[in-house]
Amino acid sequence: MKSTVETLGPTRVRLAIEVPFAELEPTLRKAYREVAQQVTIPGFRRGKVPAAVIDQRVGRETVLNEAVQEVIPQQLVVAIQEHQVKTLGRPEVDNIEVDDGQPLRFTAEMDIRPEVTLPDLSTVAVTVDEIKIEDTDLDQEVGSLRERFATLKTVERPAATGDFVQIDLAATVDGTPVEGGTATNLSHEVGSQSLLPGLDDVLVGMSAGDSTSFRTPLVAGEHAGQEADVAVTVRTVKEKELPPLDDDFAQLASEFDTLDELREDVRERLRRRARTEQVYAARDKALAELVSRSGVPAPEGVVRDEVSHRKEHLTEELERVGRSLSEYLALEEKTEAEIDAELAEAAAEGVKIQLLLDTLAEAEQVQVSDDEYGQEVVGRAQRVGIEPQQYYDQLVRAGAAAAVYADVRRSKTLSLLLERVTITDTAGNPVTVEGARPPAAEPEPAEPAPAEPVA
Repeated sequence: MKSTVETLGPTRVRLAIEVPFAELEPTLRKAYREVAQQVTIPGFRRGKVPAAVIDQRVGRETVLNEAVQEVIPQQLVVAIQEHQVKTLGRPEVDNIEVDDGQPLRFTAEMDIRPEVTLPDLSTVAVTVDEIKIEDTDLDQEVGSLRERFATLKTVERPAATGDFVQIDLAATVDGTPVEGGTATNLSHEVGSQSLLPGLDDVLVGMSAGDSTSFRTPLVAGEHAGQEADVAVTVRTVKEKELPPLDDDFAQLASEFDTLDELREDVRERLRRRARTEQVYAARDKALAELVSRSGVPAPEGVVRDEVSHRKEHLTEELERVGRSLSEYLALEEKTEAEIDAELAEAAAEGVKIQLLLDTLAEAEQVQVSDDEYGQEVVGRAQRVGIEPQQYYDQLVRAGAAAAVYADVRRSKTLSLLLERVTITDTAGNPVTVEGARPPAAEPEPAEPAPAEPVA
């Protein structure tokens, strides 16, 4: 086998490979045996059909092409190893020339890992926002906790924003009922904008027993984008009753005895959350700075595959909620080309960051232990609700085990990076990664038991 490599750019090469016909003979004989097992020819047992008969009935060209399809990836691997090409993504094979008795010739273009020059991490400095926990932030957090312990009381008055109503809905298009467009005794918070556009506007001022109708565009189903007439009837109106903010509430909603203790705990939670946001902001700024300084390019083939993967994932997520890509585009008021451009930009940035972290990992000789890899597999398995061994077996079958290893290694490398760069807040205070690291899992405030509405 002879091969040459041509550099097409900083992230792409083309291999030209020539394989003497004599080197195809073992694979060609194997192809004859496989075809003999597949065809049924009168007078011959399956698997015992002579090559000459196969050439006559099936065609030598067909057998030769089958042999070539097996030889190409084998010889491609040999050429990649010979030229020490650091491949990324899938090679694109082209220009296949195969004639009986003549050398097999083909080319393969592929993305390669570019050379990345890392700046001295100690020279990288980023600034993040100073942590400020305002009383308004604290009041809002305590108020949200208070909302979770609210009860509902039926009232004899028109509905207002913030009230809960029990309603019946029925949608029609040109007088024809919409499939799935009817709901009975539906609970809805007025002003939440969680159902149909325009519904909250008509609910304000309606009392129990009132009925009306309004027009609204449908966002899903066969009538998506069309205007529908929706009849709405209010069954009941209920208002929220919030518990008093006192020591009794603190004991109800938490493990603390006093409201002051609860507020101090909430303040500390907000502070820890802000420290976590600081480290995320520092991470993003440090990576952006390093990508800019190193000038790392994004391999076009890898980006193209990543865009395809992200678009497929987007389509699957939309299907789970009963929407199509066209409905999503209409809702976002964007064209498919605009979505593709956004995905391409995000994918290119993500690929650059991966290349940067991989280069740093090699330079720093970052290793992943069996325990670290195992913990990642266990965590991922738990998130999808299957046994770790089953999840790992799926990774192996899909050829994705190495990708998980790479993710763990990049995560460790990112931690190392954040320890090396200089991080300060806008007040000039140093920010340490350890101090800003997200806290371990901790119990959330108590959840209230479902409360019966107050009559």
